[in-house]
Amino acid sequence: MGATVQKLEAEGRLLVFGGPYSNLQATEALLGLAGDQGLGPEQVLCTGDLVAYCAEPQATVDLIRDFGCPVVMGNCEESLAADAPDCGCGFDANSACDFLSQQWYAYSRGRVSADSKSWMGSLPRSIDVVLGNWRFLAVHGSVASINEFIFPNTATEKKEAELSLAGDQFDGILGGHSGLPFAEIIGGKLWLNSGALGMPANDGTPRVWYALLELVAGGALSIQVRSLDYDHDTAAKRMRENGLDNGYAACLASGLWPSLDVLTAGDKARTGRPISEIMVTW
Repeated sequence: MGATVQKLEAEGRLLVFGGPYSNLQATEALLGLAGDQGLGPEQVLCTGDLVAYCAEPQATVDLIRDFGCPVVMGNCEESLAADAPDCGCGFDANSACDFLSQQWYAYSRGRVSADSKSWMGSLPRSIDVVLGNWRFLAVHGSVASINEFIFPNTATEKKEAELSLAGDQFDGILGGHSGLPFAEIIGGKLWLNSGALGMPANDGTPRVWYALLELVAGGALSIQVRSLDYDHDTAAKRMRENGLDNGYAACLASGLWPSLDVLTAGDKARTGRPISEIMVTW
C-alpha cells in the first residue's frame, strides 16, 4: 500500500518537520511560521506520523492536507490506512510504550475519517528531495524499515549501513519516527532528524522541533534544527477533555516522556537535559 517514491524539488529553502501527532496547536504554529517566512507547500516536507498521542487527529490531518505539502507515509498512516489493530510503532510487546499506545491509537482510529485513511494509504514511503545541487532521501524510520528507531546515539555503524542502502546518489537521509532532533555528518553524508512537532524531545522543556535547510553562498547548505514554542497548555487541555489524561498529556508541559523503553542508553542518559538548537554550514 502506498507509492514507493515521490520527488520534491524545493527552491532555496526546505522546512522539514515530522510527528505532528494529532497536536493541532503545534501544527498551526509551525504552518504559521512557514507562512511568515514565505515558505510555500513545495518548500515544506513532513516525515510522517500525522496522527498519534494528542487529541485532534482529524483536524490535524485536514490542516496538513489543506496546506498541501508532501508527506512521507509513517507507520501510523500505514496502520490507519489498513485499519490495523495497533499503531505499528515498533514498541516491544507489554512495554509501557506499547500499553500507552493502545489508548491513543484506539482513540485516533475511531476519529479519523475513511477518506483520510484512504489518503494515508496513497502516501509515498520515501521522497527523493532535491535542493539545489543537494539530494536527500526522506523516509520515516529507516531506509530498511518504516518503524525503525534511529536516535542520536544509535550506533554509527547502523547509520552508515542505512546511508549505504539509500544509495550513492543521495547526500544523506531526512528521517523521522524517533522524536529526537539531531544532525550528523557520517562519512560525508548527512543524517537529519528534525525531531517531533507534536511532542517534546524528553529534554525537560515543552519546546517542539523542526529543521530548516537553506542554500547559501557557493552552493553550501545551512542546516538548522530549531525549537518551536506553541500553546501547549491548550493542547494538553484538549487531551484531558477527551479522556487522554495520561503521561503524554503531562509531557506537553514537563517535556519528559512517560516511558523511555525505546531509547538507547546514551539517549536515556540525556533525559531532562535541554537540547541546544543546531546551526551549521555544510
